[in-house]
Amino acid sequence: MLMLVQGTPLSPGKLAGIVLMLLLPGMLSCGESRADGPDGTSGPINSIVEAARNQVGVTVTYDPAYVALSYPGGDLPRAKGVCSDVVIRALREGKKMDLQKLVHEDMKSNFAKYPKIWGLRRTDRNIDHRRVPNLRTYLTRKGCAVPVTKKAGDYHPGDLVTCTVPPNLPHIMIVSDRRSSRGIPLVIHNIGRGTREENLLFTYPLTGHYRVQ
Repeated sequence: MLMLVQGTPLSPGKLAGIVLMLLLPGMLSCGESRADGPDGTSGPINSIVEAARNQVGVTVTYDPAYVALSYPGGDLPRAKGVCSDVVIRALREGKKMDLQKLVHEDMKSNFAKYPKIWGLRRTDRNIDHRRVPNLRTYLTRKGCAVPVTKKAGDYHPGDLVTCTVPPNLPHIMIVSDRRSSRGIPLVIHNIGRGTREENLLFTYPLTGHYRVQ
């Protein structure tokens, strides 16, 4: 049965749009991006890129040390972090999505579905969201996964991409809205020298591709 507004029936498509607009802030929304920007990119997704780029020159070191964080919204000092912290900060500031809270709540309800690489028997809201395998699991569970390809055009600004840095280090990057001279999107990430924007999208074997709206 369709809703009526001033006596006018709403189509299923319009009804779905109204429902989406009523989603609470901070909820994860995944799916295809829309090319509404003047440069053919999506405005909302560019907010992720902007928030990531704002970390360049601010986060200047790579520091994987375990740190006790406040909750929710906990963070390390901005000058340091790892690859996942670039994503956590970008989504928190660009999309008002707190991965610390989102991942913790999903892991608490579905612990068995997450990797057991670290031998944990319960959740740890200080570190769970900072581990790339957990982020991959969470993003896949929430329907954010899109195909991994070797086509540059398949990677949109704001997409999250995971890879394996030899010999076996899981890594996560944010696709930029800037491209190399060969048309390959740059990525914003922290691979060991602080947050940088670099031409490394296809340098390492890709393991995941995710799109957050």
